[in-house]
Formats: sequence, C-alpha cells, structure tokens
Amino acid sequence: MLVFKEIIRSRQSPTQRKTDKQTRKLLLYLFTSTRGGFTRLRIIIHLLDQPYNTHQLAQKLKLDYKAVQHHMKVLEKNNMVLKIGEKYGAIFHLSNFLEINIGALDEAIDKLDRKMNHSKIYI
Repeated sequence: MLVFKEIIRSRQSPTQRKTDKQTRKLLLYLFTSTRGGFTRLRIIIHLLDQPYNTHQLAQKLKLDYKAVQHHMKVLEKNNMVLKIGEKYGAIFHLSNFLEINIGALDEAIDKLDRKMNHSKIYI
C-alpha cells in the first residue's frame, strides 16, 4: 500500500484543489466499500503509466480476463477510465475526472490499508 501512496503522491500537482464531497464519497465507495476495491486500485495504478487493453491488464495483474473486464466496466461506468475503440482491442486510459481528483485516492488508499490489515475478533 505504501508503494501505491508514493505513486499517487508523485502524480499530484502542488496546486491541487480540494476534492468535493461527492467525488470523495465515490472514490471511497469504489476502492474501499466493495469487494473488488483493491483490484480496481491496482488497475488504476497500472493505467497511470500507460494505456492498456483488457488482455494486457489481465496478464500484467495475473488475473482472469473476465474479472478484469468486469472491473473495467465498473470503472468506466463511474467515469474513472475512458475506453478508446470497441470490443477486444479497446484501449483504456485514465479519465480527466480521475486525473484532476487523483489526490483524493490517497485517502481511499489509507482507508483500504486499514480495512485490509484489520482482523475481526469474535467473542
């Protein structure tokens, strides 16, 4: 998780504007409140470097193609990524919306880290 935070912080501009409440809630929901949040975060981290298609992401992340395809649909529906092209060869890259609000991912990473390292104790 620390690696993710360093990557996100390196992408932030020094004059980063404050993220509005709705955007913050959306990012927290997508990356911390759902089961696939960590996988979606890994996808976003890879897309920071360069655009990929679904097959390339599946190979890079060592995940099933259909799982990556599902996560890409969720990210596209929520305006986190943009798709160029159709069907199999479609290339995905980060949306302008996410690039502007990339600083808000820092908080989502913190919350996801706490959630993943928190063990439930039943008495």
